[in-house]
Amino acid sequence: MKVQVPADRIETEVDKRLLEVGRRAKLKGFRPGKVPMKVIRQQYGPQVRQEVLSELVQSSWYEAVSEQQLRPVGGPRIETQGAGQGEDLTFTATFEVFPEIALAGHEGLAIEKPVAEIAPSDLDDMIERLRRQRGHWHAVERKARRGDRVVVDFDGTIDGQPFPGGSGREVAIVLGEARMLKDFEAGLADIAAGEERRLTVNFPPDYGASELAGRTAEFQVTARRVEEEHLPDLDDDFCRSFGIEEGGIEKLRSEVEENMRQEMAERVRELMKRQALDRLLEAHDVDLPAALVEQEILSLQQEAARRMGGKANEQTELPPREPFEDMARRRVGLGLLIGEVARSVPIRLDTARVRARLEMLAASYPKPAELLKLYTGNRELMAQIETAVIEDQVVDWLLDRADVTEKPMQFKDLMEPAH
Repeated sequence: MKVQVPADRIETEVDKRLLEVGRRAKLKGFRPGKVPMKVIRQQYGPQVRQEVLSELVQSSWYEAVSEQQLRPVGGPRIETQGAGQGEDLTFTATFEVFPEIALAGHEGLAIEKPVAEIAPSDLDDMIERLRRQRGHWHAVERKARRGDRVVVDFDGTIDGQPFPGGSGREVAIVLGEARMLKDFEAGLADIAAGEERRLTVNFPPDYGASELAGRTAEFQVTARRVEEEHLPDLDDDFCRSFGIEEGGIEKLRSEVEENMRQEMAERVRELMKRQALDRLLEAHDVDLPAALVEQEILSLQQEAARRMGGKANEQTELPPREPFEDMARRRVGLGLLIGEVARSVPIRLDTARVRARLEMLAASYPKPAELLKLYTGNRELMAQIETAVIEDQVVDWLLDRADVTEKPMQFKDLMEPAH
């Protein structure tokens, strides 16, 4: 955008400022307020002119943007020409704008709604999971078998050299859980306490640490203990450990089933929301402002750095940007589309839902009142909550008008989908 500010507007503002300066100026040899304008202009003129030009650039840019009904993404890059004594000020402002989005296809989105029943076996499995949460381990004098926990020390080498993360002490591995590399866990079958083994382990080509992917390591392993899991009986003491004083196991099963239904409803909502947002993105080709994408990439990098214990405000400690680019583009695209749906419908922020979300968040903290005070007193934190609530309201609006077909599923498949 090219903007021109007339010379007379500049000179009028400069003269006005110099008069104000003259009333306050204290110069040696002159009484306050009695300094001749010629002296004021010589002493303060360049500084005042620069201040006026800077302010006129900003104000005239805002005026031009408003007149053209543009929505800038961030501030402009300014290049000025002219603006000497008696000259017009001409400047070029380069900036990104929010894209114009023509909504189409956002009503009648094709959505599959998972439908499942909680079978008695599903409830039995959940009760068994609760038993395992209350279980404990005892050392046994026999060879390890599936389901046992083997506690080991190990030292690994590649081409005869140790490598980062290749050694461990008192590492507990439950056989059959597949939480270790396949070759490593398989090498522990039938091992006994005190036994030593040498294992050859192949790292898969897609292993997370690129320096190890596809390579072969040798591990020297010593089994410290073989332990067997002991589960509590399904008796009144077990029920009391979950806060159930009366009604025994039947009351426990009833409450567990109700919790499972709530979790299933949340999972169904989560899957339908994901589909709705995916379909919304697919229906629109949005020109994403580069500044917003870069801002989101940085935000994701900082978030990842904090999770890894790094310093999010130091560029050198941020992870590489490439893994976050697709996610950043998705977030920016959805943010623009959700905002456009909310404006066009229109959807007003539901303050009751904002309050409920805040209270739910606060309930998970030791001092809920302090967290509520922190959020309500911080505009940035409140904006995050409000954005999330608006997103949920837009999703509700999309789902209310979606073309929904039911998809029967098993409870296990719904709650623990294959990856």
